[in-house]
Amino acid sequence: MTDIEISVHIDASPSTVFRYFIDPVRMAAWMGRAADLDPRPGGVFRVDIDEGHIARGAYLEVVPDERVVFTFGWENNSGVPPASTTVEIVLSRHGDGTVVRLRHLGLPDDDARTQHGQGWEHYTARLAVAASGGDPGADPGMSVYPE
Repeated sequence: MTDIEISVHIDASPSTVFRYFIDPVRMAAWMGRAADLDPRPGGVFRVDIDEGHIARGAYLEVVPDERVVFTFGWENNSGVPPASTTVEIVLSRHGDGTVVRLRHLGLPDDDARTQHGQGWEHYTARLAVAASGGDPGADPGMSVYPE
């Protein structure tokens, strides 16, 4: 098993950034085209990234303005199936903004680590734009990654 850790500074408060991980409309503003979220332990985490790529898992922990943990995987994917890995988000106030530390735990191999690392770099950059009040534009989805 292998893990990813990414940190990004966002010019917004932890309470603002937190909502981008629990509100379906805000989630879809930076990741994918639609989301079905029930942000409570055991609640659904499902994000429709693009045609054929749907992330699915369940929330494990939700601490307002501080921490979100959910399982993560892909529908119709035997390499990283639904709920087979864990994503941990920790929000820390830093000056007038927030540092978001994202850890993706339990990826099966280096290829999955590389692909998901590219994905999270792409999406945390979009999150930084959206949460700070900008428009990240339409999400190109998985087309940004080489086959």
